[in-house]
Amino acid sequence: MPPLSSASPSGQPPRRQRSDNLFFLVMSGISACFVLLIVLLLAADMMSTSWTDFRDALRKPEIQSAFKLTLISCTVAAVLSLWVATPLGYLLSRYKFPGRWMVDTLVDIPIVLPPLVLGLSLLILFHLPIFGWRLEDWLRDTVGFPVTYRWPAVILAQFSVACAFAVRTMRVTFDQISPRAEDVARTLGCTRSQAFLQIAIPQAWRGMIAAFTIAWARALGEFGPILVFAGSTRMKTEVLSTTVFLELSIGQLDAAVAVSLLMVAMAVVVLLILRMLGTGLSA
Repeated sequence: MPPLSSASPSGQPPRRQRSDNLFFLVMSGISACFVLLIVLLLAADMMSTSWTDFRDALRKPEIQSAFKLTLISCTVAAVLSLWVATPLGYLLSRYKFPGRWMVDTLVDIPIVLPPLVLGLSLLILFHLPIFGWRLEDWLRDTVGFPVTYRWPAVILAQFSVACAFAVRTMRVTFDQISPRAEDVARTLGCTRSQAFLQIAIPQAWRGMIAAFTIAWARALGEFGPILVFAGSTRMKTEVLSTTVFLELSIGQLDAAVAVSLLMVAMAVVVLLILRMLGTGLSA
């Protein structure tokens, strides 16, 4: 009579199967801790307010004004980010030029720079005297378009950070697109600009939508640069992120939580758009 096999039904020895089970148990436990933390944070927000408090908070004129400015500023910042990120991401992906590594490094600086430092840098840039000349004074007196502590400062602060994420997304997008079709088009008589506009851009539409969405979401959560460079004047430069700060500073916890939940809902919509595109947040 032949001896019984010591292998498990799956074909693996019992010791290896136990090791694999332990591996997945440890990995799942570590992962579940973070997922549970996110769930608990959202649950805490929802349990700390009621639908009535949420509705009353969103009816406040200050919060409605902040909501409108947030939608406008995030959209403009995302459009500007996509406008810059598409050519810059294409150049970084397709060409090797002198100083390319420097440009690549500089693009990442807004991502790793502390937000308050970025806002302070913008403030210094517009008010730094250079031979008696200041950028903010020139914009106010000559152009008639002051920036600091006004709504354009909100857009510029959001754009400074959001554009960096959009550039990374577009570079990854063009890295995943084979340049062969563009090379063939150029051998058939197309110029570089024609190959870019007629071949590369149509293939990169998913990445462009993802870059726009990511830039919009990043602009939504911006706080530090806006607070330093644009201020938090109600009905003027107040956006949803600064609304949370202002409501907390005057002890209005219910309103702060309501605005926080509103921003969570907007962020979830952004994530759903990215998931439907099938692009994820890999950039």
